[in-house]
Amino acid sequence: MDAKPLVGHLAAWNYFMSLKNPQNEAFIKMYRDWAVKAKLPNADKVVTNDPMEATFIGIHMWKQAVEKAKSVEVDKVIPAVAGQTFDAPCGFKVKMDEKNHHLWKPVFIGEIRADGQFNVVWRTKETIRAQPWSPFIPGNEKKPDFPA
Repeated sequence: MDAKPLVGHLAAWNYFMSLKNPQNEAFIKMYRDWAVKAKLPNADKVVTNDPMEATFIGIHMWKQAVEKAKSVEVDKVIPAVAGQTFDAPCGFKVKMDEKNHHLWKPVFIGEIRADGQFNVVWRTKETIRAQPWSPFIPGNEKKPDFPA
């Protein structure tokens, strides 16, 4: 996609490929190495994005929970995932909420560059606890703050 018409626009996400930190550099390298091995077109230029980082975090947290539970049985893994942490490519230690299993993550505001990447113009100082239910949908105030 041609990013030139978007230059200067803002986007809010929990991860941008342009973040500078050791975890992100390793994440990008690992993905590019895989892309080369898989012979993807333009493998040396593939990009990472927020959904990819979220999946990467989720897989690692699931692995940690399985190791803690010493089982892959769902009823044993569900409580084991609570409170898991992971040093994510975003550069923060993210955390799985103990009650509702929503992920505590940072927030970044990025300005779109001509190359399609982002300059971070604002970021939270720490991870933010996710609101499990939208306060703008009637009835959500009655929903519990824990997994069903």
